[in-house]
Amino acid sequence: MKTDNIQLARLVNMEDPQSVLDEVKIIAFMIFPKLDFEPVNRVFADVVRLFQGKYPGYRQCNTEYHDLQHTTDAMLALTRLIHGATLQGETFSEKNVALGVISALLHDTGYIQTLDDDSGTGAKYTLIHIERSIEFMDKYFRQIDFSVEDFENCRDILNCTGLNTNISEIRFKSREIELLGKMLGTADLLGQMADRTYLEKLPFLFNEFMEGNVVGCISERELLKETLGFYDITKKRFAGELGNVKKYMIHHFKKRWNIDRELYQDAIDKNINYLKYILADHEEEHRNHLRRNGVMKRLDEEGM
Repeated sequence: MKTDNIQLARLVNMEDPQSVLDEVKIIAFMIFPKLDFEPVNRVFADVVRLFQGKYPGYRQCNTEYHDLQHTTDAMLALTRLIHGATLQGETFSEKNVALGVISALLHDTGYIQTLDDDSGTGAKYTLIHIERSIEFMDKYFRQIDFSVEDFENCRDILNCTGLNTNISEIRFKSREIELLGKMLGTADLLGQMADRTYLEKLPFLFNEFMEGNVVGCISERELLKETLGFYDITKKRFAGELGNVKKYMIHHFKKRWNIDRELYQDAIDKNINYLKYILADHEEEHRNHLRRNGVMKRLDEEGM
């Protein structure tokens, strides 16, 4: 296989949740050939039902940035990081790997509204979605007979996705759980920023921020500008609070695909460079230069 022109988006159909899960299984079995994947399968099926509005007591996901694809993007990025880390000598138990993947699946369930919540969208919970995700996890784990310790470990892993979370203050039960938390915090950011339609989806993020009363969000155009600063902050978070676990990603691509490049970083660089081009030369008409997958057309049709 020629690898020089391989792009991240071409490896797996990221718009198909089952295709993403299939790739996660392949990677997981590369780590543990006899891994019991059934707990992940069960949670995956329930999370898909939840986002699709088929889970009892809950509405369909109506946040178009923090959607099911974002969740599966994070799940796959996390699994790739775990694989890369094991190739570099890090060790994990089979159970903790499963708990890490399950944490990724549940990390944004706090955006989903209950059936009796019929005002606005789940975006109104932007500032408290992590707490709500943990509340959903607690209730869900009780229903499927996960232990209190499993909940506490997944809670600590999930908490690492908070951009303002001081990870050093979390009292992890083990180094493995701490590492998985930092990996999920990293995967959450990598998954969204490396998405080939990341820039196209930023107007959806703006709408979520507006409804969620996120301070400083005043216009779609301003959010595009602030994304460059957000990337600088993200790089510092990768290297600092998140323990530079991002370094493990390239080892996964070498082993799984025989590609000696960090494809997430390649994709992010392309997105950031194109955003700089738009802001430099086409800021007033930015939507005309963001046409992948018909996202802008959908925005226009919805009057956004």
